[in-house]
Amino acid sequence: MWKVEGSNNRIYLLGSVHMLRESDHPLPAAMYEAYADSDALIMEIDITAIDPVATQAMVNELGLIKGGKQLGDLLGEKDYAEAQRLAESINIPLSMLASAEPWFAAITIDSLMLMRIGFSPANGVEMRFAESAAVDGKAVSGFETERQQLEMLDGLSPQAQRDLLLQTLAESTNVVEIMDDLIEAWRRGDTKRLEDELLTEIKRYPEIYQAIVVRRNENWIEQIVELLDDRQNYLIIVGTMHMIGESGLPALLKEKGHVAVQMHQPQ
Repeated sequence: MWKVEGSNNRIYLLGSVHMLRESDHPLPAAMYEAYADSDALIMEIDITAIDPVATQAMVNELGLIKGGKQLGDLLGEKDYAEAQRLAESINIPLSMLASAEPWFAAITIDSLMLMRIGFSPANGVEMRFAESAAVDGKAVSGFETERQQLEMLDGLSPQAQRDLLLQTLAESTNVVEIMDDLIEAWRRGDTKRLEDELLTEIKRYPEIYQAIVVRRNENWIEQIVELLDDRQNYLIIVGTMHMIGESGLPALLKEKGHVAVQMHQPQ
């Protein structure tokens, strides 16, 4: 988490983990203090406004293969064989995703594997603070819409989608150790370790990195700079990957002349 001082306000930038276990709570005290000092919350999307019926309609429109083809057709013989091998090793029948576009298969598998080991969006950082905001009457908004997020993934090239699915399957074979290491580094604010564990891998796929991280950060930073002229304090909660590295929000703020100070507390 970082803090930026505006002319008449403060903005807290909190890198989140979207799904957590109940045992990961309570969160570090500094996060609750930042929430208490904030008048409004901004997230990647406003999760309080999600309509499950509309979401399912968007998934059917964007995430399912049209024209009679199946996942194996889009992956090609070699990649599909590798995907099947990896899926079998984690006990996920790839046949249940036969109609899914590769990007949608990837995020579905990621969610399934995390839920299998006790993670849930209900315990995620965003959901917990959104629930508090509803009780406390604090406004919640999003930088982008759910459709924009899905269209961003659907807009990846066929090769990038194949890469995303195979990377997700490969990481799923070691998901417990990966998540334990990630959350330990996250709680300690160990940005170097987070960069090594999160950014190093995604940068192997430049198109995915540009789409998921870089371009979205560039869009968000303009909105954040405008908020520094506001009189309200804000808690901005987005995925941790958006906070680290040379394209992270704190680094982009520095380029624009604003100092984002990373916050720490005794362990």
